[in-house]
Amino acid sequence: MIKATYIISLVIWLSLSGLSALASGSRIAESCLDTLSGADTARKVMQKDIIDIFRQWKNKDKSDSSVRVSKIRSGKPIFSVVPAGGYTLSSGLTGSINVNTAFYTSNPKTTNISSITTNFIYSEYKQMTIPVQANIWTRDNNYNFLVDWRFFKYPQDTYGLGSDSKLSDATPLEYRHIRLHQFALKRIGKSFFVGLGFAYDKRWRIKKVDGQDNLNKDVEEYGLGTKSSSTGPVATVSYDSRTNSINPLKGFYTNMQFRPNMKSLGSTNSWQSLVIDVRRYFNLPRGSQNTLAFWNYNWLTIGKPPYLDLPATGWDPTNNTGRGYIQGRFRSTNLLYFESEYRFALTKNGLFGGVLFANAQSVSDWPSKSFRKVAPAGGLGIRIKVNKTSGANIGIDYGFGMDGSRGLFVNLGEVF
Repeated sequence: MIKATYIISLVIWLSLSGLSALASGSRIAESCLDTLSGADTARKVMQKDIIDIFRQWKNKDKSDSSVRVSKIRSGKPIFSVVPAGGYTLSSGLTGSINVNTAFYTSNPKTTNISSITTNFIYSEYKQMTIPVQANIWTRDNNYNFLVDWRFFKYPQDTYGLGSDSKLSDATPLEYRHIRLHQFALKRIGKSFFVGLGFAYDKRWRIKKVDGQDNLNKDVEEYGLGTKSSSTGPVATVSYDSRTNSINPLKGFYTNMQFRPNMKSLGSTNSWQSLVIDVRRYFNLPRGSQNTLAFWNYNWLTIGKPPYLDLPATGWDPTNNTGRGYIQGRFRSTNLLYFESEYRFALTKNGLFGGVLFANAQSVSDWPSKSFRKVAPAGGLGIRIKVNKTSGANIGIDYGFGMDGSRGLFVNLGEVF
């Protein structure tokens, strides 16, 4: 994912599965059309993606290539690769490689689709991000394994604490960060899961960028330090009725995580966090390719987290909260967030789509912890189908916030 302000992005797409199909003369199947019903079938049937367009161009074949004849089997991966380039005022020239792999571990009739995503992002100003994220479902959805591993070399501005921070309050920082989060969930009902995990976050070489005389007053008073660690177990309760987490058309998802960070395990301070993530998807109109989606994300803390572990805009696990604002724009001990998005098809074959979205966030004041202000944002975007079998899209959105905040946001996959 590339998330920044004033970005000009050139997205070039390619599918490894499409190239393999061209080489062998075979065609990749639709994902269990006979098991899909209603709206899901409407999404799949007679659709096209970039693989089809590339094949049509390569073979100069005018016939309809949107129906693929064989059936995908469990264990057979579908790859999507998206190189992207851009420019931002904060990072200079930026390049990335975004890779998504989707597959079934067992019978697609009874098992959700699994996915593994990785990126390599590097900027002119030596920002580097390397994440590996996985969402793996075992046979009959009995277990769900989640992995979020990342390395950051990450110069970034911070604006202080609370809802009164201003763009002019920016203090450039640089640091290195390794994140190792992993969870195992057990199904105890049709769509209900409970589980445990372990989270480790370590930051080091935290410092002001050379040439900066003073820290933001809030940062100085709260305390930044030169390194920090947050380590602890994570208890999770989750409900997920979606059949495709890559691009949900309908269903309900909620996830609650409680994380006690303990000095006895190596944390800089003892503190706790509670994250409540709720998402609801409606197929509207029913039977169409369109989706009305809602997202509520609440991030609360007790104790004194290290400054860079505090809840902040765009620092949720997918780095997607707050479209319309630069990452880290608002930060404090507690964050409340709500977003709504309408996703709609622009072409009958599903190759192109559009979105309209609006969101609102509020961070608590510091040190009072009261909520006084709401920061709204909104925008629109386009979707380009990368792979119709997995439902993966390229998302390109332009968002507007308060006080002239605005930016272009590029994702492989939906924002939520």
